[in-house]
Amino acid sequence: MSTLAFTTDADGIATLAIDIPDRSQNVLTPALFADLGAALDKIVADDAVIGVIITSAKPSGFIAGADLKEIVALIDDGIDAVGAAAWVRAGASVFRRIETCGKPVVAAINGLALGGGFELALACHRRILVDRPGVVVGLPEVTLGLLPGGGGTQRLPRLIGIEKALPLLLEGRSLAPAEALKLGVVDQLATEADLLPAARTWLLTRPSAVAPWDVKGFKVPGGAGPLAPHAARSFQAGTARLKATRSRYPAPHAILSAVYEGTQVPFDTGLRIETKYFGLLVADPVSGNLVRSFLRQGEARKRGTFGTARAASRAVVKLGVLGAGMMGAGVANVAAGAGLEVVLLDRTAEAAERGLGHARKQREKEVARGTLSADKAEAILARIRPTARYEDLDGADLIIEAVFENRAVKAEVTRAAEPLLAKGGVFASNTSTLSISSLAVNVADPSRFVGLHFFSPVERMPLVEVIVGKATSDQTVADALAFVSRLKKVPIVVRDSPGFYTSRVFCTYIDEAMAMLAEGVAPALIENAARMVGFPVPPLAVTDEVSLDLQKLVIDQAKADGLDARFLRAHSDPVVERFNALGRLGRKSGGGFYDYAADGGKLLWPGLADLYPPAAAQPSAEEVGKRLLYIQALESARCLAEGVIDDAATADLGSVLGIGFPAWTGGALSVIATVGRDAFLEDCARFAAAHGSRFAVTDGLIEQVFAAAGLAQQSAA
Repeated sequence: MSTLAFTTDADGIATLAIDIPDRSQNVLTPALFADLGAALDKIVADDAVIGVIITSAKPSGFIAGADLKEIVALIDDGIDAVGAAAWVRAGASVFRRIETCGKPVVAAINGLALGGGFELALACHRRILVDRPGVVVGLPEVTLGLLPGGGGTQRLPRLIGIEKALPLLLEGRSLAPAEALKLGVVDQLATEADLLPAARTWLLTRPSAVAPWDVKGFKVPGGAGPLAPHAARSFQAGTARLKATRSRYPAPHAILSAVYEGTQVPFDTGLRIETKYFGLLVADPVSGNLVRSFLRQGEARKRGTFGTARAASRAVVKLGVLGAGMMGAGVANVAAGAGLEVVLLDRTAEAAERGLGHARKQREKEVARGTLSADKAEAILARIRPTARYEDLDGADLIIEAVFENRAVKAEVTRAAEPLLAKGGVFASNTSTLSISSLAVNVADPSRFVGLHFFSPVERMPLVEVIVGKATSDQTVADALAFVSRLKKVPIVVRDSPGFYTSRVFCTYIDEAMAMLAEGVAPALIENAARMVGFPVPPLAVTDEVSLDLQKLVIDQAKADGLDARFLRAHSDPVVERFNALGRLGRKSGGGFYDYAADGGKLLWPGLADLYPPAAAQPSAEEVGKRLLYIQALESARCLAEGVIDDAATADLGSVLGIGFPAWTGGALSVIATVGRDAFLEDCARFAAAHGSRFAVTDGLIEQVFAAAGLAQQSAA
């Protein structure tokens, strides 16, 4: 058996130790299912076997879940709902055989068990989990646009009750050992040394080999169906919440339906219901988009070389951060958490100390949540050295400038700090809009100058835009990628151009909203349509957050730099000027497009109706949402055509992780395939005729996008 070791001891206890070849973590594969089936045949036929332990031979954990690359391959091959249901049913039937083999089976879970890995454990008659920091169990399939297809929607509610199970299924939340035991999803905790002995001890008691739901008269804890006491809370209110917030994501609805229907019928019928809904989700393009996005993030994190760079990447031991504001302090905090020694510099010692205070506040939140010990928090903070002395930067392997978005200020701090770099060190700018090539004139060796655009808040935002200037060497980019990976962030590589990739595309989101505002589209319609289509923060609200004086600064800088008309943001410019003249600069000034209450609440500013009277005829929310999606898709396509980015994956990752493009679409370029090429082109032609050439699709543009994405030029996704 290539995927597991099968041994039997003198007491008649069989142990199946899973070890998928050539994998750092175990995943569910066809070979594993075949080997489990063959092992069960032997176990059932051998009267000397009294019980079974299923564990992992890998120290990395139990089973990380399904092989997502296999699922993507099935989707790319055009599998339909019936075929997908049959595919998952084959694996689920092996789990059912474990449950009904007639001999007690215990899962000795020696590390993380997620998705199908935890479903296998749920099919065992007992679950013993190692009690070790970092170990989690859970069913995160909903985050990938799927549902647990190996019995998870049926076993978990029957085990702990529907009301407790639904939040875990709908949120995809993972559980640490103590919480898993408290909820009843595992039966026992054990140290690593005691894990297998505890499993053997239980089997030697000759326990029952029948799952609770296979016992005659079994009832779901807390009840099932429309008359259950929790039914209104679990299903009616739950469905209403999903319609309001997750209408673009079919998986939560499918999970609710599978649980509602499946828990009212015999268990095996419930399994068939589950696999039916699983098949429908796989056939929906949203699941493919979310799974691809997840895989792309993992691939991007592993990226370590660039272009012709072949030498080993420079290891950063000492990091300098210039500017202790929220961005600089966030970078310092994350870097210290990754084990780096950080010098956090600002104009005054007091300002630098405030930056350390920001980091301290963030770490205290982790301690309060129980995700970080107080000792570890203090050790991380001790690695940050606040200072106003440039001399303290001496010998830094990397210095990141994160000061105010002003050329003169950036030039001043760069010239003061760059000579203190260690030999061969890298200098980086955290600018979001200013040309990297133009900023590189302030250093002695422009080949060792690169852009590292972090996103706020740095602690939460996973993306870093690595920006390549005209003189930036491949080795410098490789070094930057290695540093970003060290921080466990997701890097994308972007060529230097006005706004780079993320800022350039993000500006079209804001600009299109302001164009609609000037056309007389109701502000509430703009904001609600954005939410309905899946944007986490609507465009007028997000403009208030980043501030309208910053928008003016960016637009004025573009004019001063002599950029061509398409970068001068003609639709935003007059609106931004008007709001700056009114002193309504956004949240920080107490009002912008919204009014802000002292208690944190906000409402759209009533004065908007006087400045921009609503038109008598209003577009549909669907039309508004499409405009906000498609303008960013077109700008991403232009970035690809101009060589700002190399591929569709970069556009999709950057838009979803950096600027909040709705994940259900797959990203700002995948949305074209998701809605269908012909439908997209038809809508764009209509928008171009009604609203201007920014929606015009030039010859070959969409074909280039499809070629880059490796997609057939088909009418539907």
